[in-house]
Amino acid sequence: MHSYLDPTFEIKWSTLTPETIEPSISQALAEAKEAIEKISSQPATEATYQSGFVALENATESLSHGWGRLHHLDSVSDNPAQREGLNKLLPEVTDFYSSLSLNPRLFNVLNTVASSDKIDSLTEIQKRHVEETIEDFKNSGAALPDDKKERIAAIDSELSLITKQYSEHVLDSTNAWDLVITDKEELAGLPDSAIASAADNAKSKDLPEGSYRFTLQFPSMFPIMQHAHDENLRKTVWKASSEVASKDPYDNSDLIWKILKLRQEKAEILGHQNFGDLTLQRRMARNGRTALTFVEQLHDRIKERFLEEANQLATYKATKQGLHPAAPQPQPLEPWEVAYYAEMQRKESFDIDDELLRPYFPVKGVMDGMFQIASRIFGITITQKETIYYDLGSPSDPAKDDATETWHPEVTFYEIHDSKSEQHLGSFYADWHPRETKRGGAWMNSLHTGEQGEPHLGLIIGNMSPPVGDTPALLTHGEVETIFHEFGHLLHGLLSDVPVKSLSGTSVAWDFVELPSQIMENFCWERETLDLFARHYQTGDPIPEDLFQKMVDAKNYMSASVFMRQLGLAKLDLELHINLAKYLDRDLDEVDREILADYRAPQKTESPSMIRRFGHLFSSPTGYAAGYYSYKWAEVLDADAFTRFQKEGILNQATGLDFREQILSKGNSAPAEVLYKNFMSRPADPLPLLTRAGLT
Repeated sequence: MHSYLDPTFEIKWSTLTPETIEPSISQALAEAKEAIEKISSQPATEATYQSGFVALENATESLSHGWGRLHHLDSVSDNPAQREGLNKLLPEVTDFYSSLSLNPRLFNVLNTVASSDKIDSLTEIQKRHVEETIEDFKNSGAALPDDKKERIAAIDSELSLITKQYSEHVLDSTNAWDLVITDKEELAGLPDSAIASAADNAKSKDLPEGSYRFTLQFPSMFPIMQHAHDENLRKTVWKASSEVASKDPYDNSDLIWKILKLRQEKAEILGHQNFGDLTLQRRMARNGRTALTFVEQLHDRIKERFLEEANQLATYKATKQGLHPAAPQPQPLEPWEVAYYAEMQRKESFDIDDELLRPYFPVKGVMDGMFQIASRIFGITITQKETIYYDLGSPSDPAKDDATETWHPEVTFYEIHDSKSEQHLGSFYADWHPRETKRGGAWMNSLHTGEQGEPHLGLIIGNMSPPVGDTPALLTHGEVETIFHEFGHLLHGLLSDVPVKSLSGTSVAWDFVELPSQIMENFCWERETLDLFARHYQTGDPIPEDLFQKMVDAKNYMSASVFMRQLGLAKLDLELHINLAKYLDRDLDEVDREILADYRAPQKTESPSMIRRFGHLFSSPTGYAAGYYSYKWAEVLDADAFTRFQKEGILNQATGLDFREQILSKGNSAPAEVLYKNFMSRPADPLPLLTRAGLT
C-alpha cells in the first residue's frame, strides 16, 4: 500500500496506482513529522551538526521520494484519479514543508548549533551546508513573529493550489482543441513528415482514412505556422494556440493576478520591496534591479538590428506578394505570417530547408552520438538497459525481472559509469515524444540523490517529433539542441560528487543552473562533433559538406529577433514581479503590450499575452518567476566558457574533465562565481555571446 515509498533504486512504476497515493504520502508525512519532532525536542545546547542539520536532511527523504514520483507522473502520465489524489494531499504536504522554516523550536536548535563553536571543526562544505540552511530558514520567515509566520504558511499553501490549477488549465485547454482536415490540398506547403505525422495522429484516434489531425502540441502545430501556404489555416492554428488558457473554463487570467499578489505579499512580509528581490538575493544577480538592468542593456545593444530584421521581413513579404513596399516603412505582418515568411526567406537566402536535415537526426542516433561526445570529454560510459512497460496495477513478469520498468512504452533507460573506476555514477530515464497525458515543453528532474559514492537517478523529458509508421523519429536541428540542453542538466545532476545532498547537483543559484545545459548545445554546431551523431538514418552518411555549410551560414538568421524574444519574456517576468503595483488587476493584454512595446516588432493584429500559458512562471509557487532572465544570463556564461573548448580542442578530454571537476561535480558546494572562476580563471565576459549570435 506504500508503493510510492519503495526504496528500490529502479522504480516499479506499475505499482504507483492512484489508490496507493494517500496511504503512501500519509505514511511519509507521519514519519517526517516524527523525525522533525525528534530534532526539535532535543536540548538546543546539546544539539550537533549531525543531530540537527544532517538529521533534517534525512527527515524528509521518504516524503520527497514519494511526492516527487507523484509530481513526475502528474507531468508525464496525467489521469483523473491520480490528479484527484495529488490535489487532495497538496494542501497538507505544502503546509508541512512551509511549517519547517516556521517551526521556532526547530530553528532554535539549528541556529544554536550554527552560532556555536561546534561548527569550527566542520569541513568547508559542511559549513556551507549550515550557512545555506540557516539562510533558507531566514528567507522563509523563521525570524518572523507568529502571526506573520502563519500568514506565510497560508500563502505557501494557497500558491501550491492555484499554481497547480494554472498548470492543469494549460494542459486541459491544450488538449481541448484539435483540427481534423480531410482535404489534403489544404495542407499544401507542409513537409511530408508533418503530413505523415498528422495522418498517423488521425489513425490513432480511429478517424476515417484520408484524415489529418493536428493538435496544439508544438511538433504538430508549428509546421503549419512555418510552412502552410493556406493563410486561413495558419490563422486558425495561431488563434487557437494564442488563446490557450484564456477562455472559460480554463481561463488563467484571474489566477495570474492572485499568484502575483501572493508573491508580493510574501516578499513584503519577509522584508523585501518585491518578489524579485526576495527570489534573487542569493543568486548571481542578487536583486531584481540588477537582473532588469542586465536585460535592458542587452536590449539596447541589439534593438537597432532587431528593428532592421523586422522591417526587412515585412519588405520581403510585400515583395513576394507583388506589392511595392511603402517607403519608408512597409506594412507590418500578421502574427500568423511571421514564421511563414521568415522560413520562406531563410530558404531563399541560404538555400536550406530544415526538412533536408531531419533524416540525419534520428532520435536514437542523436542520443548515441551525444553519449559518445560526453564519454570522450567527461570520462564516462553510458549504456542503454533493457526496459519493460506494465499497465498500472498489472502483475510483473518474473521472466523479465532484469528489465527496468518504465511509465510508458516509449521510455528508455540508461546507466552512467566512470570510465576509469567503473563506478556507477547514476541512471536516467528518457521520454521524448508528446502525448495528451503529458505536459508540453522539455525538462530534466531528479528522482533520487545518492549519498556521496552512490548513484543518482534522474530523467530527461521532451515533446519532440514522434515516429511515423515504420519511420523512426526524425528531429529538427532545434529539437536536437533541446535534447543536448536537457542532457547537460542531467550531467549536472548525475555527475555530482558532493557529500551533502541538499548542495548536490542542480541545487545551485538559478541563474547559474543553465550553464551546464546551454554549454552542451554548442556541440550541435561543430563539424567534429556533428559527425559523431548526425548520420542519415538509412545510409549512415554524415551531413554533406555543402549542406553543413548552409546550416552554419543560416545559424544567425534573424538572430536579433530570437534574442529579443527571450529578452522580452524576461522583461515581462521581471516587470510583473518587481513593479506589480503599476500593473495590478489591469487587462493582461494591455499590460503585456505596455511592457513589451519596445521588445516586439509591429504586427497588424495584436497577440493575446502568452502569460496565461507561461508555465515557467506560474505552474509552481516559484519556478522561474523573477528568474527567466537566467537563460540569457547563463548564455553569457556558456558562450564564454565554450571559448576554452574552442581554444583547447572541442573534444579535448583534459578540458572536459576540468569542466566536470570544477562545475558538474561541485553542485552548490561553493558560490557560483567561485566555481566559474575556477574553470575559466577569470570572471565571465559577455562579448562571446554577442559574437556567437552575430550581434557584435
